Amino acid sequence: MQFDLSIFNPKARSLIGLDISSSAVKMVELASDGKGGYRVERYAIEVLARDIVSDGNIVNLEAASDSVRRAWKRLATSTRDVAIALPASHVITKKIIVAAGQREADLEVLVESEANQYIPFALDEVNLDFQVVGPAPSSPDEIEVLIAASRKEKVEERVAVAESAGLKPRVLDVESYAELAAFHLIQAQLTDSGKGQIIALVDVGANVMNLTVLRNGQQLYVREQAFGGNQLTQDIARLFSMSFEEAESEKRRNSLPEKYEIELLRPFLEAMALELSRALQFFFTSTQFNQINHIVLAGGCAVLPGIDQVIASRTQINTIIANPFADMVLSDRVRSNSLLTDASSLMVACGLALRRFDE
Repeated sequence: MQFDLSIFNPKARSLIGLDISSSAVKMVELASDGKGGYRVERYAIEVLARDIVSDGNIVNLEAASDSVRRAWKRLATSTRDVAIALPASHVITKKIIVAAGQREADLEVLVESEANQYIPFALDEVNLDFQVVGPAPSSPDEIEVLIAASRKEKVEERVAVAESAGLKPRVLDVESYAELAAFHLIQAQLTDSGKGQIIALVDVGANVMNLTVLRNGQQLYVREQAFGGNQLTQDIARLFSMSFEEAESEKRRNSLPEKYEIELLRPFLEAMALELSRALQFFFTSTQFNQINHIVLAGGCAVLPGIDQVIASRTQINTIIANPFADMVLSDRVRSNSLLTDASSLMVACGLALRRFDE
């Protein structure tokens, strides 16, 4: 395969962040604003029909590729280089401690030897990469190295979707890492840039709620719960006799009749707040922590009107909707109102687009 499949070291300079989730294809292209910040050049969202992507697996390659092609055409860009990401469930990651000052070749041998011990597949079946994180906390003579491995077939199915759409995959990332890259932009918007504060990043997608609790950029706790926006979409389709795809589009546009809010939306928001409260209780009971300073809502369900107030009311914790683009300049092609609505669902795509600026 003639592209850089390095998870940690992109070579592409002009790059589109391509996020293929179970509900939509999302694309973001960023540029430098010339002052050390970023400009949103363009973005696009293409709703996916049901069961094209399931549990992070591409079930229908042709249909997924068609959706990617449509999103790219709507983007109206000449850039074909993309950064793509695998779901965290498809990637095995491990931090190891090794002696500092080693040559790259020696480090590679060490990583392969370490990977052999904990990856339950033959090494020729996986894509393996590593990155030096920094000095080891315990000793100045040692360094911490992050290893990431994924089965080649999982990588290849995403690569095939992009290539069939006429795009060139240049960077492979992990969805959770890409989201954390975008989260750093949001953390900078908090008081004292969130220093020392405990922040719950809550991503609620089509089928899963992911809770990541962070302090100073370090993960304290991660939990996944089976709860997502597909249930609401199914209820809309049933109540208004629509197809699933029509219901998903109308939900995103928030253009449904009044009874939607009373009969479906409000009960769903309450259920989501209750689900999050339970997840936070698990965090409190399984760690030494007993408070959260901020909740940051991301993912497709964060665009639902009023969700931040409902969650703040139930949890009594300051709750904000994720917007990694808040401090960015917008190009003439980007409508600020639309981006504000969509921002929370573009976290992974934004994090992938940021890979363009890696050293």
